[in-house]
Amino acid sequence: MGRLTKVPMPEPDPAVFAELAGLRARVPGLIGALVASSDGLLVTHDLPGHIEPTGMAALAAAHLSLSDRLAAVAYGGGFQEVVVDGARGHIVIYAAGWASLTVFAEPDVNIGRLHLESRPVARSIAEHLAGTARDPDRTNRRPG
Repeated sequence: MGRLTKVPMPEPDPAVFAELAGLRARVPGLIGALVASSDGLLVTHDLPGHIEPTGMAALAAAHLSLSDRLAAVAYGGGFQEVVVDGARGHIVIYAAGWASLTVFAEPDVNIGRLHLESRPVARSIAEHLAGTARDPDRTNRRPG
C-alpha cells in the first residue's frame, strides 16, 4: 500500500493523428494542433515540444465550453469555432463532435487558408471519433 501504480495512457488514434499531421503539412505557418475531449482530456496531438499538450487540452476545453455557452445564450446554439488572435500567433478552436480541434499558427498565417483547411479536418475528426464512440472495441475484434 502507499505505492503509486503508473497507468499507461492509451495509444493515440493513428487516423486522427494523420489528420493533424496532414493539416500541418498543408498549411504554411501552422505550428501544430491537438484534439481534446469536451471535458479536457487529450485525444491526440501534433505539437512542438514547447507547447504542453495535456494542459493545453484542458484550456481548450474550458474555452470551448465558454464559447459554446455564449453562442447558446446569444443565438440559441450552433457553436462552430472561436479565434484567439495573440501578439505572437493565433489559436483557433473548432467544434468536432464530442471533441474539439485546436490549431496553433504563426502571426502571419493566412487565416482564410487556415479555416479552409481546418474546418473539413474538424468534421472528419468528429466523424471518426463518433465511429469510435459507437464501437470502442472495433480495433480489438478478430474477423470471423
